[in-house]
Amino acid sequence: MPDLPASVDVLIVGGGSAGCVMANRLSADPGRRVLLVEAGRDTPPGRVPAEILDSYPMPLFFGDTYIWPGLDAAVTRGADGRVRRRAYEQGRVMGGSSSINVQAANRGLPRDYEAWVEAGAAGWGWDDVLPYFRRLETDLDCDGPLHGRDGPVPIRRILEPAWPPFARAVARAFDATGLPRRLDQNGEFEDGLFPPAFSNRDDARVSAAAAYLDAETRARDNLVIAAQTRVTALTRDGRRVTGAQLRGPGGRPHRVAARRVVVCAGALQSPALLLRAGIGPAEHLRACGIAVVADRPGVGENLRDHPALTVAQYLPRPLRLPPSQRRASFLAVRSSSGLPGGSASDMYLTASARGGWHALGARLALYFLWVNQPHSVGRLRLDPADPSGHPDIDLNLLSDPRDLDRLAAGLRDLVARVVSPHLNPDPAALVPASFTPAIKRLSRFSPGNRRVTALLAALLDGPAPLRRRMLRLVSGGVALGEVVGDDAALRDLVRDLVFGVWHASGTCRMGDPQDPGAVVDPAGGVIGVAGLTVADASVMPSLPSANTNVPTMMVAEKIADHLAGRPPPA
Repeated sequence: MPDLPASVDVLIVGGGSAGCVMANRLSADPGRRVLLVEAGRDTPPGRVPAEILDSYPMPLFFGDTYIWPGLDAAVTRGADGRVRRRAYEQGRVMGGSSSINVQAANRGLPRDYEAWVEAGAAGWGWDDVLPYFRRLETDLDCDGPLHGRDGPVPIRRILEPAWPPFARAVARAFDATGLPRRLDQNGEFEDGLFPPAFSNRDDARVSAAAAYLDAETRARDNLVIAAQTRVTALTRDGRRVTGAQLRGPGGRPHRVAARRVVVCAGALQSPALLLRAGIGPAEHLRACGIAVVADRPGVGENLRDHPALTVAQYLPRPLRLPPSQRRASFLAVRSSSGLPGGSASDMYLTASARGGWHALGARLALYFLWVNQPHSVGRLRLDPADPSGHPDIDLNLLSDPRDLDRLAAGLRDLVARVVSPHLNPDPAALVPASFTPAIKRLSRFSPGNRRVTALLAALLDGPAPLRRRMLRLVSGGVALGEVVGDDAALRDLVRDLVFGVWHASGTCRMGDPQDPGAVVDPAGGVIGVAGLTVADASVMPSLPSANTNVPTMMVAEKIADHLAGRPPPA
């Protein structure tokens, strides 16, 4: 670990997607001293673990190595009315969740950013953010005015000529929707079937750490990177933040002064850090025994995620991927529910030919379905009994009945499409998939689990009655083909299956400084507090119709320009 400076110009809290961008862009000025701190381990060039480089998202199968241990969330109220909780995996490693995710690199739609302006985030419309999307990317497949050619993040697709049999089968099954096949989900904004864009080069993940903290950037004399170092508290002088208390490896404390602190810890850790510093709803802070520095009721509110569920399907042998083919997701479907309370392109689906890293997963397709434009809103609070511990997270998914209606209709349509002669015509081969504690234990990467899953895979390939019995056991006795015909049973099942798809956002939302619910102004500055900026997914007023990784990097690019006093890119 490098020696930590006593003072810097900018302290960046969190080395995730936003923090890596911020460290690169702000340290480009050799006269600006920058310290980046990350709670997880570092992944410097030449020493990136193989499981992170893998095109298949392997890091999640290594226990708590790359995620915040013990973090969980209330997901929704189940069919029995009880609150359902589940683990909520968030990256704790250099690159943050960009080092553990599925590498999806979609931007969302122009209307998403126009909605930000309508919510009070002036200067964040589509024409304002597009230059930053272009700046961050090198699109390897698509050209033209909507795409970048020399940014640090390579973006590519597996195009139709290179599709394996599974991808062709899925496309044929979904051709029945009447949706056209399209090439570019980041440049064609209508509904359709797309090859998903992902951040990858030469079949290797390119995380935000790999893209922005390359060897040249790390060699800058004015940039210090401290991994396995946590910010335990922000320091302040009145209503001005002046630095932070750090805790390094082995629990070693350190105090650093900073002219500006930029919080890039994500939509769950950033609001928690503000709350512990006395910035948030006054009543809640007092209940936690925290002195109120700035009464900002919006801190921790407006928590948003895409309500999602997954379905697994037993694949015939000709449709399976060989172990050497690591990329497993080949098709994305953007569609419109057409339901009351819905909107254009309010649904999204991806199809993967692998349901896990092991032999059992190689026999299962996995379909991810989510509501692209959800109405349900949750919130985050500290635990008054332990304010320094994990925050209390309530995603509150499906609390708005319009989200339940659309996810139920989407599941019914998904079943109708994939129970198909192109994939598998047996309705019993399709089962709900849930990352239960038991499945999570079985999915952990280990020699023992490799042997157990190989045995289960062999049994799954056995006689059809045995396979149906095994799949029925995994699904808890649920027969999807029957449930989708019963509206009440279908809704109950959706409530039981729904989870957040790791797109937490909105908890420090941008807005007009006169808006009491806004936390930061459109430049990322915390309203009513000097010396403090937030620049990550927490500032998003609403969810983009996309995975949040690339939009988060765009947010950091734009706020970094403001902090550096640079004009927007052309």
